[in-house]
Amino acid sequence: MQADLSAPKLPLPAKPAPALKSLKGIRILSLALNLPGPAALMRCRELGARCVKLEPPPHAPAHASGDPMSQYNPTAYAALHEGVRVRVADLKTDSGQRALQRELASADVLLTSFRPSALSRLGLGWKTLHRQYPTLSQVAIVGAPGAGAEEPGHDLTYLAKNDLITGLDLPATLYADMGGSLMATQAVLQAVMHQAAKGTGLYVEVALSDAATWLALPRAWGLTKPGAAVGGGHAGYRVYPCKDGRVAVAALEPHFAARLCTAAGMEAATTRAMFAPATQQAIADFFLTQSRLQLDRLAAAQDIPLHTLSD
Repeated sequence: MQADLSAPKLPLPAKPAPALKSLKGIRILSLALNLPGPAALMRCRELGARCVKLEPPPHAPAHASGDPMSQYNPTAYAALHEGVRVRVADLKTDSGQRALQRELASADVLLTSFRPSALSRLGLGWKTLHRQYPTLSQVAIVGAPGAGAEEPGHDLTYLAKNDLITGLDLPATLYADMGGSLMATQAVLQAVMHQAAKGTGLYVEVALSDAATWLALPRAWGLTKPGAAVGGGHAGYRVYPCKDGRVAVAALEPHFAARLCTAAGMEAATTRAMFAPATQQAIADFFLTQSRLQLDRLAAAQDIPLHTLSD
């Protein structure tokens, strides 16, 4: 017997809890361009930090003409830099270096995303910085750790190296960049805690390739390999077509799987039976009889984790 699909009153979404201002009073100077650094800076600002960013001038050579994000996606650039005080400084000039030193003198954390050799040429190697500003910390975002920090790479190549690219399709988002930005935020918090405990600055390197490797651990463990529990093998954890779109169902735990089977007119299946082709077919057949609206109502009424999508 199918569940009653009469429309229940859906609860209003809860307001997100305000972020704890763990970095209140901390001043961060960023030289990081593109996505990972600015995304980390955005997160730090949400945590209460005062954020300043120095960007190359637009008239500088092509390889350093401002932040590339401002050119290829102004909307994203604006969102990333909301509340950030952005100043222009060409660090290859004397005036740019003076502006940099003024900002460094009052900063608690420096955020960078250059190769180590480029930082050294700008006088921003860690030994030099630490000697000049003993209490300043540096969070250095690089592509890969160690010698790999000098090699070219990007989000796509780091995902590819970790078996996270399917066929010829591009990933739905920039996983390594955004994962790296969270790791950089964590590094800022780590540096601030170190400063508070020891009174000296800390150098932390964040590699985007490490972020990709971290995100790929479930796949490395076999959790998401084809046929595995969350790789399409479990009938309750798949994407199915429905009458007017698709449904992503995540009824993995036995109690969720039992409710899904009941809704599909089946007896509750054992965990082993949820991997059987017959179970997958029965659930697939059921979803084809249901519209997105019916499935949304079913999810709310029967507490089944699913989300409907358009074709």
